[in-house]
Amino acid sequence: MRVGGEADRWIDASSREEAIEAYSAIVRDDEPHVLLGGGSNTVASDEPFEGTVLRMRTTGIRPLAAAARRERPAGDEEHDDGGIVVRVEAGESWEALVERTVAEGWAGIEALSGIPGSVGAAPIQNIGAYGQEIGACLVGVELLDADTLEVRSVPASHLRLGYRDSALKRGDLQGLVLSVDLRLRRAEDGLSQPIAYGQLAQALGVDLGRRVPLDAVRESVLALRGSKGMVLSEDRDSWSAGSFFTNPIVSGRFAASLPQDAPRWSTSPEPTATVVPLDADTPVPVHEPAEPRVKLSAAWLIERAGIRKGYALPHSQAAISSRHTLAITNRGGATGEQVADLARFVQTRVESELGVHLVPEPVLVGLEV
Repeated sequence: MRVGGEADRWIDASSREEAIEAYSAIVRDDEPHVLLGGGSNTVASDEPFEGTVLRMRTTGIRPLAAAARRERPAGDEEHDDGGIVVRVEAGESWEALVERTVAEGWAGIEALSGIPGSVGAAPIQNIGAYGQEIGACLVGVELLDADTLEVRSVPASHLRLGYRDSALKRGDLQGLVLSVDLRLRRAEDGLSQPIAYGQLAQALGVDLGRRVPLDAVRESVLALRGSKGMVLSEDRDSWSAGSFFTNPIVSGRFAASLPQDAPRWSTSPEPTATVVPLDADTPVPVHEPAEPRVKLSAAWLIERAGIRKGYALPHSQAAISSRHTLAITNRGGATGEQVADLARFVQTRVESELGVHLVPEPVLVGLEV
């Protein structure tokens, strides 16, 4: 976002050994610190940071031999045929990884093209877009544990991935991600995973569930993201942290109280049928069904609250993107505090008009929203 103050100390770790040595020293000294990947999902105050920033700059992408593979995600057995596990160093560019996988014919993350940032940060945020999410192919991470300062393999099932969330993001699991393992599909036919997002299917001119050439998916996603200012360039509409707020998940009862044109998607699993013998001797316990949970569109809520694309507070260089209501942009010369002021204004308007509290998606350093 081109905002933020200077840190007392800045370390670029270009190798695994440098990263382990630097992080271990930081933890032993109990020093305030920020772990940084690409910085694309971080918004910092312009006040000086009294501590150390450790930025991961390690690179490398390599397929693993079967014996070296970490635990597979639950339910992944059906994808054994044609599967490949790829280990990626934490500082590797996510966009460079997707470009490589498409070129190699490895399917699974092609719809995640154009997302800025590093691979090590991807599972922390559980990144997702256009019908794909890293959690669907994540095998696990290699973590330098903050408590023991030992390197250990953490399977995906232990990361408790959620919507743009994980145990690492919540702080339930602390440490430095050194590498990430992804299980992808060898696309011998050159075709993608089934298209699972309506807007992408429309752009490709196919029905949902169809598989199309990997490079066609990548090109369409990059074009869609670019049209929304979500591919970083010299265009100031792209000087952002991407979507600033997550799509809120609310009860079905609350969602029903919103206007009929409010976009919504069910996040509750389909109820399972129970077969009961007619001559059963014991009564069958009746379980009250859990109240359904529904995901709302944060962009729709913001616009419904009266905040339009391009909106800015008086005398501020932070503004809502002119292309995408969910992005807060730096029009040139904005401060971190101006970004936070606009985010708080958006939160207040949406909560007062529609009763929904929007949660910021980026990592905030020295700022509160």
